[in-house]
Amino acid sequence: MSRLSKRQASLHAQACALLEKDKLTFDDKLFVLDNWQESATHVNSVAGAFFTPQGLARELSIEVGGRKIVDLCAGIGALAFAVFHYSATFSGTDKPQITCVEINPDYVAVGRKILPEATWICADVLNLPPTVTGFDCAIANPPFGRIASSGKSPRYTGSDFEYKVLDIASDIAKYATFLIIQSSSPFKLSGVQRYEETRTEKYLAFSKATNIELTPNCGIDTTISDDGPAWHDVKVVTEIVLADFTKTRTRRQPETSVEDEGPALLPQMLLPLAA
Repeated sequence: MSRLSKRQASLHAQACALLEKDKLTFDDKLFVLDNWQESATHVNSVAGAFFTPQGLARELSIEVGGRKIVDLCAGIGALAFAVFHYSATFSGTDKPQITCVEINPDYVAVGRKILPEATWICADVLNLPPTVTGFDCAIANPPFGRIASSGKSPRYTGSDFEYKVLDIASDIAKYATFLIIQSSSPFKLSGVQRYEETRTEKYLAFSKATNIELTPNCGIDTTISDDGPAWHDVKVVTEIVLADFTKTRTRRQPETSVEDEGPALLPQMLLPLAA
């Protein structure tokens, strides 16, 4: 647990009081998203849990499409809430089907009040139930860096948790829109004067192990935000990265040689050329 300022503690208490209601108004939900402090009862530095500011969540929603969405490491549902309510892809009653996966039962309890329209699953993202699959897009603001975990990802054996979640997402969704720490991204777009490619050794090792290529978004600078003290006073530079897992799975297929095709192709290949 971290020490909250008097103002933070007061706002957190108001958010907790709102959560006692059976049903929250839209404004209630926004207040909770902005002021419920994840660090009030949990040690964030251990879990790596820092909830996405709403302004940044709305910007990320620009890059999300598809009918079936899964939010991995969903927290209290900041990303899922933004996609459901703000993404221009969805309007009126034409809303996406969202599944939120979160390991912390306290966060799940809050999330069910914030986005009751979603299916909430309290589970470890590294040990997903087999039914959690078949999604169009995976979204996530996963814990960053070396986070203690009980499971493994399918192909990536390194220690960066965000890469583990990306590896898992590649098996259950067609595309991904993730918010990750800038040092794990293969580019710098946020907080710099111009776009820079930064393919570090750890990124190249991740990409080689998983066949996942992370690509830039439409030009969103995550350091420009109207959220005030974003990340609840935690200073961190992130990037919104995209991944096309349909291409990833194609790259994972072994190349087919003539021998692999079998003898059925040989007679045609050995026919004499026409005069």
